Amino acid sequence: MADFTLQRTNMVESQVRPSDITDRRIIRAMLDVARERFCPATSAATAYMDLDVKVNPTRSLTAPRVLAKLIQGLDLAETDHVLHVGAATGYSSAILARLATNITALEVDAGLAVALAKNIVEQELKSVTAVTGALVAGHATGAPYDAILIDGCIADVPLALFDQLRDGGRMVAVIGVGRVGRITRWQRRGSAVDSRILGDAGAPPLPGFDKAATFVF
Repeated sequence: MADFTLQRTNMVESQVRPSDITDRRIIRAMLDVARERFCPATSAATAYMDLDVKVNPTRSLTAPRVLAKLIQGLDLAETDHVLHVGAATGYSSAILARLATNITALEVDAGLAVALAKNIVEQELKSVTAVTGALVAGHATGAPYDAILIDGCIADVPLALFDQLRDGGRMVAVIGVGRVGRITRWQRRGSAVDSRILGDAGAPPLPGFDKAATFVF
């Protein structure tokens, strides 16, 4: 039987810490959350490898080191309300739930939405609320958000997501083609949005994002 606890520790020590992750809360969360429980049984053995893990034929969980960089870019406070776009089975939501008190987990895929709801209950993620809908539309009902995590690689960010940020709110995503791009951070300042590149990264592509009706910066 695989020693997942040891693998989880090795993941943090060999992948996350060396990637300039200085927020100790992220380190603690990744040591605490059992990633294999958010993977299909057939993929559990690869849960702690430095790669994306497939959760269905078209979707994957973001590799741990990239996820850690994305979350660190949000500069989360404990009281923040966070929108998690592309929640899949909920692993990233579980990490976010250890850093902020109100997480809205958005998923579009029906099968993944079922798995997400199941994992929220089984892992007792009481601060996470699952919602379904198009990822590009965000979840306006819960807006405004202090932070938005777009959990994957997209071509660009739709205006709808910027509109759901609170003044001072932050958003992160990997912007690129396919699964290769750059981690980008935006911060809303009144009616304007500042952007900053945090580094190169690869992440699984999210469905529905294209160049139509996107924010130009």
